[in-house]
Amino acid sequence: MAVPCRITADDEDFIVGAATARPESLGLPFTRWSLRKLVAYLGENQARVVKVSVERLRQILAARGVTFQRTKTWKESNDPERDAKLDRIEEVLRAFPQRCFAFDEFGPLTIRPVAGAGWALAGRPPLIAANYHKTHGVRQFHGCYSIGEDVLWGVVRQRKSDANTLAALKSIRARHDDGEWIFVILDNLSAHKGRAVRKWAQNNRVELCFTPTYSSWANPIEAHFGPLREFVLNNSQHPNR
Repeated sequence: MAVPCRITADDEDFIVGAATARPESLGLPFTRWSLRKLVAYLGENQARVVKVSVERLRQILAARGVTFQRTKTWKESNDPERDAKLDRIEEVLRAFPQRCFAFDEFGPLTIRPVAGAGWALAGRPPLIAANYHKTHGVRQFHGCYSIGEDVLWGVVRQRKSDANTLAALKSIRARHDDGEWIFVILDNLSAHKGRAVRKWAQNNRVELCFTPTYSSWANPIEAHFGPLREFVLNNSQHPNR
C-alpha cells in the first residue's frame, strides 16, 4: 500500500514562498496562480519537488494565512514636505474638527445605466437598459465635506477649473461665515492652487491644507466617494443622461 508523502515544515515554507511569488518571477508565462497551476509547479520545479493535492494545498495556505485577494494599487509619496503636510492635517483635525472641511472632485462621471445589486423577488432581478444615448458627455462632482457636521454636498460641473474650485470654497466659507479661520483639506491639483484661489483664501481666512503628492488617502472626503458610487450611481437608470 502506498504511503502518502509527509509534507514537512520546510515544504510548507516553500509552498508559501511559491504561492506569494509572481509566477513570472519563476519563469512561468502567466500573472497569477490557480490552485491547480500551483500544484503542477510544486510537483515539477527544479528547486524542491513537493507532491500535494489541490485540497491539501488549500488547507496549508489557509493555515498559513495566505488567501486569494484582489490586487491594489499603491504609490509612495515623493513629496519633500510629506511629513509637514500630514502633521498639519492631523493637527487641524484634532484641534478644530468643527471648523475643518475637505474638498475634491469625483469623476469623470458618465450618467448611463449602471449594473448593480439590490433586493428583488427570486428570479426577477431589476432590469436596466442595454443601450443608451449619451447626450451630456462627462461630468465632475465637486464635493465638499464638513467634518464636524458630517455633511457632504456638492455641485456637478463639466470640468475641473480654478473658477469651480473657488465656487466650492466659497460655499464652504458660507457654512461658517463668522470671519474666523476655517481649514480646508484638498489635494495638489493645479486647479486648487491658482493665484485667484490662493488670494481669495488668504483674504477670507481660509487655510488650504494640501495633502502630500500621491496621498489622496489623507483627504477625509475620499472615504465618501466609494459609498457615493455604490448607492447613487450603481444600479441606476436615470432618464436624463
